[in-house]
Amino acid sequence: MTDFGNGDDSVAICKGVMYGIEPNLRIVDLTHQVMPFSILDGARFLYGATPYYPAGTIFVVVIDPGVGTARKAVVVKSKRGQYFVLPDNGLITLVEERDGIEGAREITNRSWMIGSAPSSTFHGRDIFSPVGAHLARGEPWSQVGPELKQLVRLETKAPKIDERGITGEVIATDGAFGNLVTNIEAHDFSQLHYEYGQQVRVMLGSAPMTIPFAKTFADVPPNKPLLYIDSRGRVALAVNQGNFAAAYGIKPPIPILIASKKK
Repeated sequence: MTDFGNGDDSVAICKGVMYGIEPNLRIVDLTHQVMPFSILDGARFLYGATPYYPAGTIFVVVIDPGVGTARKAVVVKSKRGQYFVLPDNGLITLVEERDGIEGAREITNRSWMIGSAPSSTFHGRDIFSPVGAHLARGEPWSQVGPELKQLVRLETKAPKIDERGITGEVIATDGAFGNLVTNIEAHDFSQLHYEYGQQVRVMLGSAPMTIPFAKTFADVPPNKPLLYIDSRGRVALAVNQGNFAAAYGIKPPIPILIASKKK
């Protein structure tokens, strides 16, 4: 997974490096369309995808606005037995919170890198891809470098529940559809006791709205908004057959308040 896009040869070069080390690899592209430089989006996609892959899977992730700086390149092993080859910039935060971390090592073994001196701008080619391939070839991950006791973490904000309702944050939009993704989990929203079809009072930034709680998009007419629980178990906002972010001029991150149900 990268934020490289598919407009040039960067992804193909990374794959070529991997196949050159271990020709029998199976490589899955999670996405190369992560919003450029968005560590939070990368962390969010890892959180969403990793439960569907088995122990032993190696995730090579390059969303790296700090490339060439003092930030570390690392391999992390989760308690689910999955490996993550990535920059130490917070990408692993959400996976760590859910799955736990068995260990982490800084990548210092030059024999696992490409070239005598890695580029200062293309660590995806020179460090992350070859290290991922060496791991896939079955080489012990202890050879990658020394243990790390602490990793960089994103500062995530937990939703707050009080007498007003739930205060959270719109953290992203859902691809081309413009659905708003929030950090409010379904079990938190359930504490407000809304039922399908009921109107929900929402404050998006400073803009008040009243939106129906729906099970799926077609529960409201085309071009009408809805609040729903998305496939990853979080509160989301959408427009049926439309684009919520474009229709309402929303650019994350912004605060959201879901008001308590009227008695």
